[in-house]
Amino acid sequence: MPKRKKNKANPQSNFLTAVAWMLAIIALILSALVGGYYFGYENAKEDFAKQENIEKQKKVAYLKKLEEETKKQEAKSVNEKLKDVLKKEEGQKEETIEAEPSKVEVSKPLVKGESVNYTSASHEIDDEKLDTEAPEKREIKRTSAKPKVAIIIDDVSTPAHVKAIKNLSMPITMSFLPPSQGRAQSAKLAANEDLYMVHLPMEAQTFSAEEPATLRINDSQEKISSRIAEIKSLFPKVHYINNHTGSKFTSDEAAMKRLVQALQAEGISFVDSRTTGTTKAPKVMKSFGLNYIARDVFLDHHMDKAFIHKQIKKVVEIAKKHGSAVAIGHPHANTLLTLQESKKLFEDVELVYINKID
Repeated sequence: MPKRKKNKANPQSNFLTAVAWMLAIIALILSALVGGYYFGYENAKEDFAKQENIEKQKKVAYLKKLEEETKKQEAKSVNEKLKDVLKKEEGQKEETIEAEPSKVEVSKPLVKGESVNYTSASHEIDDEKLDTEAPEKREIKRTSAKPKVAIIIDDVSTPAHVKAIKNLSMPITMSFLPPSQGRAQSAKLAANEDLYMVHLPMEAQTFSAEEPATLRINDSQEKISSRIAEIKSLFPKVHYINNHTGSKFTSDEAAMKRLVQALQAEGISFVDSRTTGTTKAPKVMKSFGLNYIARDVFLDHHMDKAFIHKQIKKVVEIAKKHGSAVAIGHPHANTLLTLQESKKLFEDVELVYINKID
């Protein structure tokens, strides 16, 4: 029987098989790579998002910390500026008369033509109880608008005072003392302001250190009118005056009538500093058909910051009850520093200049 011949392997078929296996292996490798890349990409993407969120949180925390530090530095800077500008200017020679916070009278009389720096606001009032008594029976107002608070700073008379007040960046009404030997620049300083008041010296019951040209109860209509015309000439833009001391003058109805008549002739309104509980200003203003505006709170007849802070709270409470309130302070370091540090207390009220109080 003849032997079968073995079939020889087809080289072409073997080649194709090998190619097919190679392609299959390559496909598996590519699938693995693509799958690994996809899952790796998703994991990497998730890791990146987490890292990005962590970095974002770090950045926010850093910015918050930076903002807090900046605010602290700004507050410190403002406080330092206030302290600095309130130092006596070089070469300034003004006599300081010490006044006990609990006393009103300053025993040392002022030499004619001389000026004085007041170390507290106690020279303004005859009775400390005035600060806890309402100026008059006021209507309790409930409005949708924010209550208004006007802050007046009296005794402004030097560039340092003006600079310190402006550094507060608050709508504060400056009330300038008339020019005198020690305060020659006060009218010139006021000329640079759009709105200001004049803090007009008037006769007191017990305060003996009078300013030059203080109005007295026995002054004639002619003399009072002449003085007010002089004030208008010195301060052409003035539309409001308030009394410096003046407990005796404002308690005299006839004297107040002469004053209000003179003020009306010059287009000036009177704001009662309310230095006495016996002021006749409400009665006189009513007789002239005029609105009565008066101080509600003295901020600094005691000079410590805790007291001033308490007074700021008080004026805000009064404004909330009556719709508006007026506070009077002085350009002392503690007063201005406390105002700067107490800005949050004013968030529920609108700080305004005196011309917005009615």
